[in-house]
Amino acid sequence: MELKPGYKQTDVGSIPNDWDTTRLGDKTRKVGSGITPTGGQRVYKEEGRPFLRSQNVGWGALLMDDIAFIDDETHETFKATEIETDDVFLNITGASIGRSAVADARVARGNVNQHVCIIRTNQEQLHPRFLNYFLLSSAGQQQIESFQAGGNRQGLNFGQIRSFHVPLPPLPEQRAIAAALSHVDALIGALDKLIAKKRDLKQAAMQQLLTGKQRLPGFTEEWEVKRFDELFQFLRTGHNPWADLSAFGNVSYIHYGDIHTTPQAFLDCSEAKLPLIEETKVAGLLFLEDGDLVMADASEDYAGIGKCLEICHVSGRKIVAGLHTFLLRGNRERLADGFKGYLQFIPSVKASLIRLATGISVYGVSKNNVKSIEVFLPLVDEQRGIAAVLSDMDAEIAALERKRDKTRLLKQGMMQELLTGRIRLPMPAEEEVAATP
Repeated sequence: MELKPGYKQTDVGSIPNDWDTTRLGDKTRKVGSGITPTGGQRVYKEEGRPFLRSQNVGWGALLMDDIAFIDDETHETFKATEIETDDVFLNITGASIGRSAVADARVARGNVNQHVCIIRTNQEQLHPRFLNYFLLSSAGQQQIESFQAGGNRQGLNFGQIRSFHVPLPPLPEQRAIAAALSHVDALIGALDKLIAKKRDLKQAAMQQLLTGKQRLPGFTEEWEVKRFDELFQFLRTGHNPWADLSAFGNVSYIHYGDIHTTPQAFLDCSEAKLPLIEETKVAGLLFLEDGDLVMADASEDYAGIGKCLEICHVSGRKIVAGLHTFLLRGNRERLADGFKGYLQFIPSVKASLIRLATGISVYGVSKNNVKSIEVFLPLVDEQRGIAAVLSDMDAEIAALERKRDKTRLLKQGMMQELLTGRIRLPMPAEEEVAATP
């Protein structure tokens, strides 16, 4: 490929002529990891010094939900791994190899375990946030993957990390690039927080509306207790193994795994991508209709017991319910379309599903047990009203998720352009450079 004027070919690809490249080890003051304290989880405390593990290092962000803590006495036994603000963390073992983030005040003076490497740069030459973005870029990840040939993913050692080739723009440009990408990260973080808040509001609304604790205006009729076998027909489903699925099939097939991997309670069949099967292998099964409820009959955790999808927008598409599922077709005089997907969130229904589940590592429910579940329901018109309120909330959350996902894609494109110098940023004024984190 012909080089663009003003650019040169290097170990990290094409970069501007006024950029350099460096081995990471030549621009660092520390490359090393910690240890797990003797006693493992038994020595973790409710508070104290933060103790980072690989699950706390995300793709560019610290994940603090399950952070562990150690006391000062334990810290003193491996003080050499004490975290400083602006240390770059890199996961070096396991499935999360390559995830990286930067230390901030929340974790300063804490420690890391042996699965997390601390990279402490010489900040007069290599800006830590610039390095972090490079490690997360396609060029950085390719170097990480190059040491994992053969798929064994044994882990990175410190020598390999020091050998990474890194582009080296002038320091003010490194800061400008890091600042631009940090602004996008801040937008993504704000969207994540807003999405979490909207989900909490929806959860609270479901607790109130689906139990009758709060009624919609204009509805005063008494609610009724109904059994699932009064509300639904339980229809045959397929039991085909994965080997029966084929790219040449002409019928879409919903496997229980498809239910568990879908965060929503509704399946829009006009755009859903499902595995295919030949129609001859599902002969005798009824095709799904709008308003059908497909329930997984097994789960690896309590949260997934009885997970359901209400089917929407089938539009003539041939779809069957398959392995480890129940197909529930509702009585439209007693159940409104658009409401059935929310039944699984009614606290009494969820409690019944958990109580009726059997198993140790995998929890299953039987069709007869599901039929026996009782639910306290409003009349169909009020169901439609409740469904409309919750559906509007779902739509708002989905719109925010799409915006966040587009912003993430924008960030990936920016990283590709900025970290290779294909797009150059104007240099900020000196006071702005000094204020860059």
